[in-house]
Amino acid sequence: MKSDVELQRDVLDELKFEPAVDAAEIGVTVKDGVVTLSGNVPSYSEKLAAEHAAKRVFGVKGVAEEIEVNLPAFYKRTDADIVRAAVNALEWNTLVPDDKIKVTVTDGWLTLEGEVDWQYQKVAALDAVQALAGVKWVSNLMTVKPKVSATSVKSDIVGAFKRSAELDAQNILVEVKGDEVTLSGKVRSLAEWGEAERTAWAAQGVSRVFNKININS
Repeated sequence: MKSDVELQRDVLDELKFEPAVDAAEIGVTVKDGVVTLSGNVPSYSEKLAAEHAAKRVFGVKGVAEEIEVNLPAFYKRTDADIVRAAVNALEWNTLVPDDKIKVTVTDGWLTLEGEVDWQYQKVAALDAVQALAGVKWVSNLMTVKPKVSATSVKSDIVGAFKRSAELDAQNILVEVKGDEVTLSGKVRSLAEWGEAERTAWAAQGVSRVFNKININS
């Protein structure tokens, strides 16, 4: 098991390795395997990139993200401008049912609402807007409407786990009640933990995932 000092060094190295992040602007502290990121960045997309970089590091058990977005003058937009840009981005994305999505923006904080058939559509909508100029934060309140049986959902998820080269399927348990999925068991890293959750969300009809998987680092 890595010490907190070793994890801090590895996270700092990963931030330096990530081209979308200016590592000099981000502070890293670690306690009991949990990483806290702090500092100021010029965009919401860089904030997300830093968080994802920290989660990739083997041995990290969790990430507390306290980075603030301070938009430079050339990034600033009115809320109306951001709404128009978001609506256009959703319309141009073929994965997104834009007629089912409502966009609101308050002081740069963008909110997505609506109901879709698949989790990938919810994720695609988020991806389409989170890098827009002027956005300080994105809240994805969209819901997934269930259409299939719990048995079918479980079968689809277990099958996906077995096919994945990134997951040790035999150590992950899947329980489905209605449209809610609970994952338990053990994985080797936070990245694998996240991949298991992402895979569960990919099944049609899933509206909620409880990830109770333990990380063995």
